[in-house]
Amino acid sequence: MREDIKQIRDVLKEYAKLKKELANFSQLASPAMDSVSCHVHKNGVENSLVHYTDQAYKVKKIEDALNSIDDPRYQFILHDYIMNKQYSRVEASRKLGVSVRGFNKIKNRALERVKEEHN
Repeated sequence: MREDIKQIRDVLKEYAKLKKELANFSQLASPAMDSVSCHVHKNGVENSLVHYTDQAYKVKKIEDALNSIDDPRYQFILHDYIMNKQYSRVEASRKLGVSVRGFNKIKNRALERVKEEHN
C-alpha cells in the first residue's frame, strides 16, 4: 500500500478515537478560575484547552472531507469497512458486488478522495 494512502487510512481509524476523547473532555466540569487555583493550575488548564481545540479541529477537517464524498461505494468503504470495521475485505467485496482486487482499487480511490478533501 502506498505510504500516503496508508497515512489517510490511519487518520480515519483514529477518527473514532478523537471523537470519543472530545466527548469525554466536553463532559468534564469547567476548571475553577479563582485567583489561587488559576495561578496554580493555569498551565494544565491551558494545555487541556489547547489539546481539545487541536483535536476538535482535526475531527472537523475529517468530517468535512467525509461529508464532501457522495459516492455511496466510497462512503460504505470509509465508514463500514475502515472506520467501523464491520466487514472483512471479502465480505465488503461481496456487498459491493466486486472482486477483492476490484474492491482494493475502489478502496484506494476512496482514500485518495479523502486525502484530496482533507488537505
